[in-house]
Amino acid sequence: MPEPPPSPAAAFQMLLEGNRRFVHNDVQHPNQDADHRASLAPGQRPFAVLFGCSDSRLAAEIIFDRGLGDLFVVRTAGQITGPEVLGSIEYGVGVLGAPLVIVLGHDSCGAVTAARQTVMEGSAPPGFLRDIVERVTPSVLAARADGKTEVDEIVDVHIQRTTDLLLERSTLLAKEVEAGRCAVVGLCYRLTDGTVREVGHHGPVAHRTGS
Repeated sequence: MPEPPPSPAAAFQMLLEGNRRFVHNDVQHPNQDADHRASLAPGQRPFAVLFGCSDSRLAAEIIFDRGLGDLFVVRTAGQITGPEVLGSIEYGVGVLGAPLVIVLGHDSCGAVTAARQTVMEGSAPPGFLRDIVERVTPSVLAARADGKTEVDEIVDVHIQRTTDLLLERSTLLAKEVEAGRCAVVGLCYRLTDGTVREVGHHGPVAHRTGS
């Protein structure tokens, strides 16, 4: 019989502990050996879904010091949502049973910077980059309405809005959070020192700040 998934709060604590190890250069590289790889062949049981920005500096298993089978990772530039993203997250929670969803943004985000520039200057990037900017723009406008115009201020607003949007658009996720079986947490990653900071959450997790 497979072990039951951890509680949302316990899963969140596991991520935070891994990030602390990463920050303090005390990594354990768990679940990366050949035996564990073989044990996962019949199926997976990740303890968290991580929906993050595609930025190359946000490699999830590295910054949270985890290994194979631990995280179900979904990434897009600027962590923008769409049907494919929502379906992937619902698969991680509804089918694989993950009790935690992380929305991971970071400071100096290029997608947020581009959207801010578009709003301020009225210019837009070409091709499908425009679609990314258009999906981040509501966060830029919401931040500006609240008197926040700096990139990192907008990043926090975008993370919070994305966290809220997941529950607004996914009935499955909203029901799991309401039942206490899952939590959705927004985190902001700091590029210079590798720490994560909680921006907001829905569901049963203790409030945490930093590493």
